Amino acid sequence: METRSLGKDGPQVAAICLGTWPLGGAFSAVPEEQAVATVRACIDQGITFLDTAEGYGVSESRVGKAIEGRRDEVFLATKVSGGNNSPEHIREAIDNSLRSLRTDRVDLYQVHAPSSEWPIEDTMAEMLRQRDAGKLKYVGVSNFDADQMREAQQCGPVHSSQPRYSMLFRESEESILPYCLQNGVGVMAYSVMAKGMLGGRYKPGHQFAKDDERAGWSHFQDQQVYDVIRNLSEWAADHGRTLPQLAIAWVLANPAVTTAIVGCRKPEQVPDNALAGDWRLTEEELCEVEAIQGGLRLGASLRP
Repeated sequence: METRSLGKDGPQVAAICLGTWPLGGAFSAVPEEQAVATVRACIDQGITFLDTAEGYGVSESRVGKAIEGRRDEVFLATKVSGGNNSPEHIREAIDNSLRSLRTDRVDLYQVHAPSSEWPIEDTMAEMLRQRDAGKLKYVGVSNFDADQMREAQQCGPVHSSQPRYSMLFRESEESILPYCLQNGVGVMAYSVMAKGMLGGRYKPGHQFAKDDERAGWSHFQDQQVYDVIRNLSEWAADHGRTLPQLAIAWVLANPAVTTAIVGCRKPEQVPDNALAGDWRLTEEELCEVEAIQGGLRLGASLRP
């Protein structure tokens, strides 16, 4: 698995990162042993960058179980969630996360989303205090726009940012990705598969279970989207690849992106995703893909 630097002078991390939101039950419940086996399969395939969060249901505890005895093999990231970025909550949240993850430190601790209720100066000051206490190594942010990242960086080093980015959702190309590239912030792109739309298994009108957050999401009912996805899948097959591999490789082709966060729910999904890590799309191939997609862009919220 290729590794890349997470931010200016940052650590080397795998180009594909396991996103554990699905393992926490976001797309319907996942049995614990299946979740643990999925995390371990990722590590075995070189996907040693693991991203979770306080707010991802039971995912932290499952990651903790999966990495027990293998902690030094992974780069472990989690987030303070819930929209409460107060110093008091950060102190409580990181201790809870460490207990769930069965470790004494995380490699990357992230502010899950900006909040106007707590000054970023106070939030960053507490993140740095926790770093100095040895509970985390690097600080990151998630869902911050360029101006919010600039404010955070004025308070201390920010090594990473998590914006939504995929072939279908490209709003971060406007200012977030350029800012990160110019200011030495590593990009951990999430929703690379657009909640499974770029996985290739769903058809128009698919009915999701009631406990699946995608139930009622209108884009899964859009025939135009599926027509483009079908054509992209055929293009990938003509190149000896799968649609998920194309979705991952396309994101990694952007020079601002450090790692593509990819969710898995089953161990058997892992090898196919891991193979995307060695696919370098050429400029000609990127142009061909762009021509197939045309002007199709989506813009609805994917994450609460």
